[in-house]
Amino acid sequence: MKNTEVILVVPGTTKITDAPVPVPKADEVLIRVEYVGICGSDVHSFESGPFIPPSDPDQKIGLGHECAGTVVSVGTDVTRFKPGDRVCIEPGVPCGTCRYCREGRYNLCPHVDFMATQPNYRGALTNYLCHPESFTYHLPESMSMMEGALVEPAAVGIHAAMLAGVKPGTRVAILGAGCIGLMTLQACRQMGASDILVSDILSKRLEMAKELGAAVVVNGAEEDAVAACKNAFSGEKADIVFETAGSPITAKQALAMVARGGKILVVGTIPGETPVNFLSINREVTIQTSFRYANCFSATIDAIASGRFDVKTMVTHEYSYEDSQRAFEESVNRKREIIKGVIKISEN
Repeated sequence: MKNTEVILVVPGTTKITDAPVPVPKADEVLIRVEYVGICGSDVHSFESGPFIPPSDPDQKIGLGHECAGTVVSVGTDVTRFKPGDRVCIEPGVPCGTCRYCREGRYNLCPHVDFMATQPNYRGALTNYLCHPESFTYHLPESMSMMEGALVEPAAVGIHAAMLAGVKPGTRVAILGAGCIGLMTLQACRQMGASDILVSDILSKRLEMAKELGAAVVVNGAEEDAVAACKNAFSGEKADIVFETAGSPITAKQALAMVARGGKILVVGTIPGETPVNFLSINREVTIQTSFRYANCFSATIDAIASGRFDVKTMVTHEYSYEDSQRAFEESVNRKREIIKGVIKISEN
């Protein structure tokens, strides 16, 4: 077996370098990676460097964390997996001992080792990787490897919808129709909501939102999204507003769209400061942030495997492993065309 990995040399430049085939620890499985999704955080790292730069200037920085593959070998203590098993992974490995881990909110663990970021910056764009058994999941035969790689971003949407308390009859507005916005849309539909408005400024994303079940789509570059929201809900505002674009502009819109007693769920990573006019929402509106996911990978896999949650349609671009540099360049330069890109790792 030969192993290589995609490394970020400097912002804007990657290279594929040789790497040793990792040896699984007692509680780990060795996985041959087959598909890796391109996340917005990967694109940010490629374009500008990691959100949290390493303190060591010589730190090797890998890319990618949405992945699926086949088990090659297992550590001595592993009982749930065997060579040949098809799997995906939850890429953040928490410490397991802090108060958040003990409470089951391990996504908040301050010591988490999340792939392609601090402390180890170990990326999924590689031929082989090791991962703990406890954060590895079986994929049903009905799921493709590409779908398996997209369990991770789908779980972000499901976690957000669960936090928000979406249920049948809930009026929902989703600001941003990128990958996470579309995953959130599908999660809301899974939980029974049908009155869903999606706003974005890119027509291709809005077309996809309509295809995936949005009742109303709004091009914020052409019309007033706040007014359109009120129109869509017969003069009412949204019970739940999801901010998934990561923009101060849509965060401000969320404040104007939410109903009395409603909730704003901030899923996007919003840079800088966003002023909040609390007087405008002082009728028991809740503002909550959502961070990654916890305890919902199994439910996400079931939803995709059953056909109720469509991640495959969202993939507009597929690249070869050897074309990883081009994949990232196009993710930066062709944002109007790409909804979700994936990289297929070469056989070896």
